[in-house]
Amino acid sequence: MSSGQRTRLLLIRHGESEVTVKQIIGGDLACTGLSPLGRRQAEALGERYMQGYEPKVDALWSSTLPRAIETAELLSPSLGGLKVHTHPDLVERRPGEADGVGYKEFGNLFEWTGDFHPHLPLAPGGESLAAFSYRTGQALYELVEGNPGTTMMVVCHGGVIDIAMRLFLSLGMNIQFVLWTLNTSITEFVTTDEPGVWRLVRYNDAAHLDGLPPRTEPAE
Repeated sequence: MSSGQRTRLLLIRHGESEVTVKQIIGGDLACTGLSPLGRRQAEALGERYMQGYEPKVDALWSSTLPRAIETAELLSPSLGGLKVHTHPDLVERRPGEADGVGYKEFGNLFEWTGDFHPHLPLAPGGESLAAFSYRTGQALYELVEGNPGTTMMVVCHGGVIDIAMRLFLSLGMNIQFVLWTLNTSITEFVTTDEPGVWRLVRYNDAAHLDGLPPRTEPAE
């Protein structure tokens, strides 16, 4: 396979969200989109792409959560006005009854032992790490198989990028690691000459955020 035919995935974590500023878990019910800083982060990434040094993007995809869609819509003009396609299985791990619960209250309301048990949900009605991994992996493979030889930008979530690292680097579910993917950072994977083998080009590239505050401090 020549380099011009390689499939390239640009995974973008959404901009800072209102739920993060409010310190609550943001699923379908609680997510209300980006904070003002989150919008500025997305605009900064768009300005980076306008400079013309990044790979040309053929298709723009997004999770269906408002914080991801808003990020993608802010990026679209810098990508030639690409239509934002959404995929429901690119959303963050589904929190079930924890949706909208504060970070500090979560431990008091739900018995949670962490991801070390891959089949335990976050909360009743939520997803386990195993279910989240399967759902996200299927969605990513669906995009890859349906769009060979293209460069796709996928605006998603930190957890989705964690799963992509496991998937494309062939890391098993029992391998524990901690990643902290920055808002609007770029993580890039590209196919290689060996079928089914991907190369990690870069992780957490957030050079465009230089000069911006690292976060919005939550209100007292």
